[in-house]
Amino acid sequence: MNFFAIQAIYRFEMARTFRTLLQSIASPVLSTSLYFIVFGSAIGSRIQEIDGIHYGSFIVPGLVMLSLLTESISNASFGIYFPKFNGTIYEILSAPVTMWEVVIGYVGAAATKSLMLGILMLFTASFFVPIRIDHPFLMVFFLVLTCISFSLFGFVIGIWADSFEKLQMIPMLVITPLVFLGGSFYSIQMLPSFWQRVSMFNPVLYLVSGFRYSFFERADVALSVSITMILVFLSVCLFVTWLIFRTGYKIKN
Repeated sequence: MNFFAIQAIYRFEMARTFRTLLQSIASPVLSTSLYFIVFGSAIGSRIQEIDGIHYGSFIVPGLVMLSLLTESISNASFGIYFPKFNGTIYEILSAPVTMWEVVIGYVGAAATKSLMLGILMLFTASFFVPIRIDHPFLMVFFLVLTCISFSLFGFVIGIWADSFEKLQMIPMLVITPLVFLGGSFYSIQMLPSFWQRVSMFNPVLYLVSGFRYSFFERADVALSVSITMILVFLSVCLFVTWLIFRTGYKIKN
């Protein structure tokens, strides 16, 4: 394992984050604050509690997960797409670096940035609503696993994309709607039975539900199912990444 190569890629990506603090950190935090103001005040005045939990507190896990998913994908996809765009990817491919060292460097940096952002958002949320975390270790487990999984997914998207439009298409047109429809701002128990069954096909539901369980011990699906789903998703992303480097898909041509 070439730790110098991993460190070089990791430090370069982290340095890019600190050069763009306004875009990388301040913008997501400001957006989350606006969500709390709009949903916490406007909707929270009509929905006081869900499952005995104050509505403002109830939406905290969903808001954090919304930001984690979108930022993890965006950070990792842009990190690998930009070297493809300006041609420096060939320097990495010609260097004595294995595929997994490249993946660890880029995905590790993207996951670190997303994890920092998630912790910062939890800190920001504490200024708006009371936060209770019943299972802190489980919360950290979900934070880390989600950041790694979706950073890896973003890495795959960055390799697949051949334009900036495609780079933004999956986060904006797929991930964001799935998060909004995955019980981020409500419990699926509030839906009619038909739509409850439909919601079970939304993979993001299992992430939000498991993450919310670590806060309030309330979940729409079993905790074991949530953990299994994210581990399956991580395994699929690892396999697709291995397949891409194995075949050289959109890298060597």
